[in-house]
Amino acid sequence: MSSGLPLLAIVALPFIGSLVAAFLRQDARNGAAFLAGAVALCGTALTALQYPAVSHGGVLHFGIEWLPTLGLDFTLRMDGFTWLFAMLVTGIGFLVALYARYYMSPADPVPRFFAFLLAFMGAMLGIVLSGNLIQLVFFWELTSLFSFLLIGYWHHNPGARDGARLALTVTATGGLCLLVGVLLIGHIVGSYDLDVVLASGNKIRGSSLYLPALILVLLGALTKSAQFPFHFWLPHAMAAPTPVSAYLHSATMVKAGVFLLTLLWPVLAGTEAWFYIVVSAGLCTLVLGAYAAIFQQDLKGLLAYSTISHLGLITILLGLSSPLATVAAVFHTINHATFKASLFMAAGIIDHETGTRDIRRLSGLFRFMPITATLAMVAAAAMAGVPLLNGFLSKEMFFAEAAAFHVDSMLDHSLPWFAMLFSAFSVAYSLRFIHGVFFGPPATDLPRKPHEPPHWMRFPVEFLVLACLLVGVLPALTIKPFLATAVRSVLGPDTPYYSLAVWHGFNEPLLMSVIALCGGVILYWLLQGYLAKGIDGPPIVRRLKGQRIFERVLVTLSWKWARSLERVFGTQRLQPQLRLLVAFAVIAALWPLYRHGLEPGSRPATGFDPAFLLLWIVGGLCAIGAAYQAKYHRLAAMVMMGGAGLVTCITFVWFSAPDLAITQLLVEIVTTVLILLGLRWLPKRIETAGEGLSASFQARVRRARDLMLAVAAGTGMALVVYAMLTRPLPQTISRYFVENAYAEGGGRNIVNVILVDFRGFDTFGEIVVLAVVAITVFSLLRRFRPAPESVEAPEQQRVQDAYDRAIPSRTEGDTLADYLTIPAVIMQWLFPVIGIVAIYLFLRGHDLPGGGFAAGVTMSVALVLQYMAGGTRWIEARLRILPMSWTGLGLLCAAFTGMGAWLFGHPFLTSYFQYLDLPVIGKIPAATALLFDLGVFAVVVGATVLILIALAHQSIRRPKPAPVPAAEKENA
Repeated sequence: MSSGLPLLAIVALPFIGSLVAAFLRQDARNGAAFLAGAVALCGTALTALQYPAVSHGGVLHFGIEWLPTLGLDFTLRMDGFTWLFAMLVTGIGFLVALYARYYMSPADPVPRFFAFLLAFMGAMLGIVLSGNLIQLVFFWELTSLFSFLLIGYWHHNPGARDGARLALTVTATGGLCLLVGVLLIGHIVGSYDLDVVLASGNKIRGSSLYLPALILVLLGALTKSAQFPFHFWLPHAMAAPTPVSAYLHSATMVKAGVFLLTLLWPVLAGTEAWFYIVVSAGLCTLVLGAYAAIFQQDLKGLLAYSTISHLGLITILLGLSSPLATVAAVFHTINHATFKASLFMAAGIIDHETGTRDIRRLSGLFRFMPITATLAMVAAAAMAGVPLLNGFLSKEMFFAEAAAFHVDSMLDHSLPWFAMLFSAFSVAYSLRFIHGVFFGPPATDLPRKPHEPPHWMRFPVEFLVLACLLVGVLPALTIKPFLATAVRSVLGPDTPYYSLAVWHGFNEPLLMSVIALCGGVILYWLLQGYLAKGIDGPPIVRRLKGQRIFERVLVTLSWKWARSLERVFGTQRLQPQLRLLVAFAVIAALWPLYRHGLEPGSRPATGFDPAFLLLWIVGGLCAIGAAYQAKYHRLAAMVMMGGAGLVTCITFVWFSAPDLAITQLLVEIVTTVLILLGLRWLPKRIETAGEGLSASFQARVRRARDLMLAVAAGTGMALVVYAMLTRPLPQTISRYFVENAYAEGGGRNIVNVILVDFRGFDTFGEIVVLAVVAITVFSLLRRFRPAPESVEAPEQQRVQDAYDRAIPSRTEGDTLADYLTIPAVIMQWLFPVIGIVAIYLFLRGHDLPGGGFAAGVTMSVALVLQYMAGGTRWIEARLRILPMSWTGLGLLCAAFTGMGAWLFGHPFLTSYFQYLDLPVIGKIPAATALLFDLGVFAVVVGATVLILIALAHQSIRRPKPAPVPAAEKENA
């Protein structure tokens, strides 16, 4: 594990930096930029230091046990290929951070930008270094989330909001498909561990689930890499700041799809389904993206469509299932990252210094920005595949593979012609970028006078363009060893011989390159007249916009169909929703009963006790009375419900379940009080008039229907329970808990040990849900305050008036406070007593009935009494109960208790127990589960007080503002 600790640092550093950046002042542009650059540079250095360990086929691992029985562990893995991608993510991330320091305006909230950027970098590194497929999907969806925040960073811009929403919808939907595909692969292999999956290629390809798994994984990869027909989201992401575009297009977001295809190439490639699906999608993307790029008027739009096209090239190479094609795919991935990042930064410099990216307005910039122009021209030439640049080498390898034989099909035979067509298109749009922007007469209507940017803003472009030149001229000395390391980790023993020589003699790929270069120049010359018209978008396919089709599908699904379902099943009232839910549960339970029947078991029945029957008759009458009284008097219904709850508590005691009885009783107390506090805010019952039938008759029909549904659900549940209890259960999970509660969990209270140890992960999820519910209730109730009162009727006077009306026989001169003094003092005296009881229940919970939840609810009872005595201000000011802090600290305490087991090499929430002999108190359990239980206690108290405060605020009417004089209105 220790050998892989740098992997944890590489992934964790960006997230830590993101949290720090989020708390910086919004005008701290230099500090945020320095932080982001330092984090990215440290990540690059840490990644570079791992090269000796992976250069000869080694694999680094770091693992933390999470849920080992389910195969869900936090695992990081680095081989040669993932090392290369991590270098791209961190290295280009450093250059983007440096560039963004000068690009972003001081008026923008720059620390927030760098917080999003670092989090995005961390999510991408999580994808690259994940050693578990489920974990990979988690980081995959994180990149969609953080890219949404980055693309929509300028949220005042409608285009940014629309582009961010479109990108999130498409890529997150693809991520859900990927999750299902990964689950199928894990089911086939029997593990989600990436090493196990990569060693099971024959097993996966031979499975009957291979095709659905392949399609689902490809949906995830193709949506992420903007491949046809999902390519339409990427051009709309250009509303993001240019540093985001440079990073997203070169080393991160859109490269995640081709990264996944390359990573899983050894286990998914080699079949006809792989060839036809992947090559077809890549070929359509290759040609359509290049064709659309020629006619774009926005510099970033041109580069966006060129990115789509080049990603299609990589996809085709991976789809050919040839080892040499895979080498070319990895090589072109590196080359594309360098020249595309430099081109986007150059476009950003042009926009930054001239005030526009519109090619129709830009012209003759070479004389004003000669250095930037030269750099951009070299990068554009690399994109076009001009000799002596890196793009030429990988394009030659692409031509060689396109001309080779793979599958006897029309698709394979047509590849050379489509490859030359794509290359000609790429030459044409590269020429348009160079000629349309830097040459011709000087532009006269630019928003700003063009000039060279600051040196350090241009430095990232200079560095990347130098890389394009060095790799193109000296590939054997620069990129060859790193490419060999990456390819070897993907192909293993199937790694073929390949040459990175600049000159291979006169051969077919060279001839294809010459034809494409000449064809591209001629095509651009022929299109000069059409392009001069300034028409935005490509002819012929301009109306066939994927976004329009996507939006129509969304409208059909989310508007027409969803609205139809909502009209049939939807309602804003709670009672019909519950009716549908219970009815669906009853129908779902009836189906297996119809198929298999339900018969009692053979266990002998226990003796009949009339007292227990009488107890349940009382409980049943209370339940029926609550349902009946809800029609007339809700307070009476609450009393009846309390009676039914008390019968349930006695039942738990009767069947020797004291833990459940204590919890049920305490929850009944707190929830009853909270519901009573909110009872006055419930809406009035509405009786709708029927057509042809009286309203009262319609109401009776509805109540009869609800009664039959309740009887059906209750009877069915009783029958199922009876059938289970009468069956012999020789091998039950309860026996395991009884035998291992003390040996494994260190406690004699089996229920508590289950909650904080055996099923601690479930309990952690439940307290998270409890916290979310409390915050949601508080947020919702804050939106619905009572109507303001007049300033002439102060709150104290209103309460006193109400008291006068309620107690007309009071003594002369008495006030409300005189009548409340004695109960208030008694309630305050009860607080330490109940607090001690709560502490007692908390400390004894590991061995006797009690625990953190019961103690938390007990403490909540004490706080409810204090509220009734002194209000919420007394709780907040005198007791210092800050519910949000209690809830947050409780969650952190529970989470860090679980994570503490990782320090000792054990799974999450593994507990250690010991007993301490304290004076006076005696022996108490000192298990680490006690800290987890403390977190549960804090969350229960915090959530209860938060809901209490929310309900209390509903009872405080705000005074109406004083009327504004007419003269002041006129002045305003």
